Amino acid sequence: MTSSARRPPRSIFLGPSVAVLVLAAAGCSLSDARPPVPVPTPSAEAAAYCEALDEALPRTVLEQERSDPSPDSELTAGWGDGAIVLRCGVPRPAKMDDPQAQGVEADGVQWMLEEPEGSGPRFTTTYRKAYVEVTLSSAYAHDMTPLAAFAGPVSKTVPSRF
Repeated sequence: MTSSARRPPRSIFLGPSVAVLVLAAAGCSLSDARPPVPVPTPSAEAAAYCEALDEALPRTVLEQERSDPSPDSELTAGWGDGAIVLRCGVPRPAKMDDPQAQGVEADGVQWMLEEPEGSGPRFTTTYRKAYVEVTLSSAYAHDMTPLAAFAGPVSKTVPSRF
């Protein structure tokens, strides 16, 4: 009887070609990736207001389509691939204790303005039962127009403290 010994299949070294393929795929996905947006951790009451707000938010803001950031959450929303980012249920900003803090009003909703170094403006609602923060890219450095798109939804879903 002859035993037929099978030879193991010859392995083909694909190292460089596989590495190039993996790097190319990673390069494509990394260049399109936006940085993650921190998801707030509000109280249960504030989270309920934020969930209602999420459903009332507009599909477009200044012709920017809604494009929510990651991780996926009802507490965050975005438009224009990160040009406009909304977070609901954020903590009360310490800046609100500053008597020199600047505020603006957009269609009946009061917002406090902060201008973090190296980025666009950040606005946070005041006198609401949940704090809503809107961060704008530097393209909107001198433009609070996007706030008007949020005034109606905020007014309808996040009650005033007074």
